[in-house]
Amino acid sequence: MEIKIVSDVRNTECDVIVAGLYEGEQTAHEIANTYAIEKDGFKGKFGQTYLLQTYGAIPAAKILVIGLGKRDEFNENKMREISAKAVKKCQQIKAKTLAYDFETSFDYGWSATIGAMIGNYAFDKYKSEKADRVDKIIMSNVSEDSIKSGKAFGDAMTFARDLANEPAEFATPEKLAEYAKSFDGIETEVSDYEKIKNMGMGAFLAVAQGSPKPPKFIHMKHYCENPKKKIAIIGKGICFDSGGLDIKPPSSMLTMKDDMSGAACVLAVMRALKEFNPQVEVHGIIAACENMPSGTSYKPGDILTAKNGKTIEVDNTDAEGRLTLADALCFASELGVDEVIDIATLTGACMVALGTVAAGIMGNDDDMIARLIETGDKNGETMWKLPMFPEYKDSLKSDIADMKNTGSRNGGASIAGVFLKEFVKDVKWAHIDIAGVAYLDKPQKELIKGATGAGVRTLLNYILQA
Repeated sequence: MEIKIVSDVRNTECDVIVAGLYEGEQTAHEIANTYAIEKDGFKGKFGQTYLLQTYGAIPAAKILVIGLGKRDEFNENKMREISAKAVKKCQQIKAKTLAYDFETSFDYGWSATIGAMIGNYAFDKYKSEKADRVDKIIMSNVSEDSIKSGKAFGDAMTFARDLANEPAEFATPEKLAEYAKSFDGIETEVSDYEKIKNMGMGAFLAVAQGSPKPPKFIHMKHYCENPKKKIAIIGKGICFDSGGLDIKPPSSMLTMKDDMSGAACVLAVMRALKEFNPQVEVHGIIAACENMPSGTSYKPGDILTAKNGKTIEVDNTDAEGRLTLADALCFASELGVDEVIDIATLTGACMVALGTVAAGIMGNDDDMIARLIETGDKNGETMWKLPMFPEYKDSLKSDIADMKNTGSRNGGASIAGVFLKEFVKDVKWAHIDIAGVAYLDKPQKELIKGATGAGVRTLLNYILQA
């Protein structure tokens, strides 16, 4: 999608002018005022739309009047939603060129660009009939920098969504490693089985051993001189989760190609860093494998030894993500970073608790968690802090090992966080559970069904603001 800045969108040739209207006010377009407001009583409530012909009165063929809601409540999150809605509406009438005419108190180029790219998204790689898309967006009263930044964020989201939407036969551990090694300005080391074994990652390798596709431990590094902060981001990279020998029912397995959504997020963020070159040292870490049932699979009752020497009794092979993250967290804790953030489609319990509206977040530093929540709120990615009470650890007790990999179903998301905390040492840490928000069964706000690119906006902005 091309995005162009002009001085006057109202006199620019295009298929549709998108005119924003605040509730109870009028637009600068006389045609819109006459027909939408005076004749049909269009109120400008948030998300309302009204499409009308211009009959040659202006260069644009049509005007799409779109409600912005109350002026004092309008913000960048709402701008992103409105932009996505405008694009989707124009796709329906096969319009290819749109001109945005918005009056805002902020530079709306960043949020409108991201919204337009979200609205224009469709995963149609494997379809013979492709989706209708908008080719060009024209804006005024925005900066080049805001458009450039918005494109980088939009591209990162598209990359993450494409990767999580891909079938597991494409998005293999090897493919994730190939992507990681292809990013400009990123130094990447990929460890194969023998090196992973030598690093002592017994929990990770146990999950991987049931699949014929070999595991890959991916470590990406963005370096800079005199970094203001050092951050490690870890993405859960289960490229397909069958549940292992504790196999999932078919309905629960259907979308398990998305169990690497955390890895997709981390790859997208690392890929985007070249556009911003932040004064932050960033490590992107993925323990990539499949969790499959076979004669070589790990079994309930097995005792695994993680990288930090702690032993884990396998209570359920479908609680595999926390095992791969355990070794990744041990690795990240040894890098000398200031903060570690892991992002994972980890528990169905988090989805039950928070639905598809919010991700769960927990960790060992309240200030860090608060900053992540605030960053998420500003970027339309809501997170809700979950507790990590010491009592949760009781259900992880094992008779024959240091701990079990699962505990009580009650408080399951928090118990998973308590488990992960055992593998974090001497570093600030936050765990983000995106199980409910990474993949949608139906459209929600500006997002269509399928992968959402959850966490990309939050983590990328968090790094840039460090």
